[in-house]
Amino acid sequence: MSLPRVTYTNLGEDFSGVHARLDAELEHLAAQTLGRSHAASIGGQDVAGTETFSIASPIDSDIVLGHFAACDTATVDRAVAAARAGAAEWSALSWQERVARLRSAADLVEERKYPISAACLVEVGKSRMEAVGEVEEAIDLIRYYSGELERNSGYEAEGNKALPQERSWSRLRPYGVFAVIAPFNFPVALSIGMSTAALLGGNAVVFKPNEMSALTGRLLAECFLEAGLPAGAFNLVYGGADVGKALAEHPGVDGIAFTGSNGVGMELLRRYTSGRAAKPVLAEMGGKNSTFVTADADLDVAAAGVMRSAFGLQGQKCSALSKIYVASAVRAAFVEKLLAQMATIVIGDPRRADVYMGPVINEKAIARFEKAAAEAARDGRLLAGGKRLTEGFMARGLFVEPTLVADLDADHAINREELFLPFLSLQEFTSLDAAIADANRDAYGLTSGIYTQSKATLETFLNTIQAGVLYANRATGATTGAWPGIQTFCGWKGSGTTGKGGLGSWYLPQFMREQSLTVFGQPANA
Repeated sequence: MSLPRVTYTNLGEDFSGVHARLDAELEHLAAQTLGRSHAASIGGQDVAGTETFSIASPIDSDIVLGHFAACDTATVDRAVAAARAGAAEWSALSWQERVARLRSAADLVEERKYPISAACLVEVGKSRMEAVGEVEEAIDLIRYYSGELERNSGYEAEGNKALPQERSWSRLRPYGVFAVIAPFNFPVALSIGMSTAALLGGNAVVFKPNEMSALTGRLLAECFLEAGLPAGAFNLVYGGADVGKALAEHPGVDGIAFTGSNGVGMELLRRYTSGRAAKPVLAEMGGKNSTFVTADADLDVAAAGVMRSAFGLQGQKCSALSKIYVASAVRAAFVEKLLAQMATIVIGDPRRADVYMGPVINEKAIARFEKAAAEAARDGRLLAGGKRLTEGFMARGLFVEPTLVADLDADHAINREELFLPFLSLQEFTSLDAAIADANRDAYGLTSGIYTQSKATLETFLNTIQAGVLYANRATGATTGAWPGIQTFCGWKGSGTTGKGGLGSWYLPQFMREQSLTVFGQPANA
C-alpha cells in the first residue's frame, strides 16, 4: 500500500497507515536493533576499536540505543588517510556517475525510510511526524542536490575567446577531504545534506555524527556504502568533542561542514582561516528566532503557527521560535489563544501516536531549562510551564513543560541567548519598527516570521528584518518548516559563516573551488 509522504507542513492528511507502519517498525527496532554493538567504518571496512561507549534514549534511561566504537586520534588519522585515498578514485569519476551513485543512496534511504525514522524517534525523542518528515527531507536533499549538479552540467561552463585558436572554460573542482560534523537534532537530514553536497562535489567524507545520534549515523553510513561509493569515499567515526576537534584540526582535512553552536562554529572558522591557506568552513550555528504578531493579524493562525514553531521537537531546532513580539492592542486576545493551543500539547513517550512533545536531549538541557525557568519566574511573569515533569513514566526520561514567559527586560539573557528549549518569551510592542530594530540587535539572524493582513506592514518586515529565512502568516510554523528546493536555509550574522544556505541552489558549489582552463590550438596527438 502506498503511504502518504510526511512533510513538516502537510498536516491534514490521513496518516493512519503511516502510524501502523511505525508501530511495526518500533517493535522491530526494539527486538532487533537496540542494544547492539556498532563499529566505525573506514575505507569500506568495519573498525571495532578497543573500547566502546553506550548511549541511552532520552525517552527512558533504561533503553540502551547501542554500544559504539570509541574512536581516538589514531582512528581519525586512519579515517583521513582512507578518505584521501578514496578521494582520488571518487573525484576521477564523471559528475554523471557521482550523481547516479548518490541517487542510488537516496533510493536506499527511501527503502529504509521507516526503520530509520523509528531509530531517529527513539534516539532523539522526536514525535512520529517529525521523525518521518526528517527522513523524507533527507531523501529530497539527495535528489535535489543531484538535480542541481545535473542542471548546471557539473558546474562547467565555456568562456569567451581572446584568440580564435584558444578555448577557455571554467569548472568547479573538489577540495579533497571534507569533515562532516553533525548535530543531534536533525541527525538524518543534516548529516545527509552536508555529506551529499560534499560527495557530489567530488570530495571524500569523514563523517562524525553527534554521539547522541550515533545509531542513525550508522544506518545512514550503510546507505552510502551500499550505493557503490569507492572504498574510502565515505568514512564514519564516532565520538564526542575530542574526536570532532581531532578531525577538524587534522592537516589532511581540506574543509569542514558543521552544524552546531556559534561558539564551536566560530572557533572552527578562526582556526581554519589562520593557517598558511584558508580552508572552507561551512557552518550553520543556530538562532534566536523572532515572530511579530500585529494588530491586524489573524490570531488563530498566529497562535497555531507560534505553538508549532516554539514547541515542535521540544524547541530543539535552530529555526525554533524563541521570542515573540505582540502588538499591545491584541496582546490579551493573542495570549488567550496561544495558551489554548499550548493546552492541547500532549507530552510523553513519542513512540505513542498522540504525543507532540517528547523529551529534551540530555541532562545539560534539563539544567539549562531549570535555570531559565527560575530566572523567568524571578525577572518576568511565567504564563505557562516552567517545570520538569517527573511523574510516572516520565521519571525515567527528560521531560519538561512547554513554557511561556512575559515581561522580561529586552536585554535579559532569555531574550538574547539561544536556549534550544521549549521556552518562549513574549514582548509587547506599540511600534513595529522599534520591535524589528530590537530583534535585529540579536547576534543571530536565522529565521523570522510575521502575522499581518497589511501589505505595507509585510513589506516593512521583509525589507528590514535581519534574518536569512522569512515566513509570513503560516499556521504550519511561524519560523520553521523549510524544505529542499522550496525554502533555502541561510544563516545571517552569527547563524552562519558563508551567506549561502542549505536546501537551495547556492549550497552545493561551496564544496568546490573554481579552476579556469585555457588551451591554445589542439594537441597533435590523441
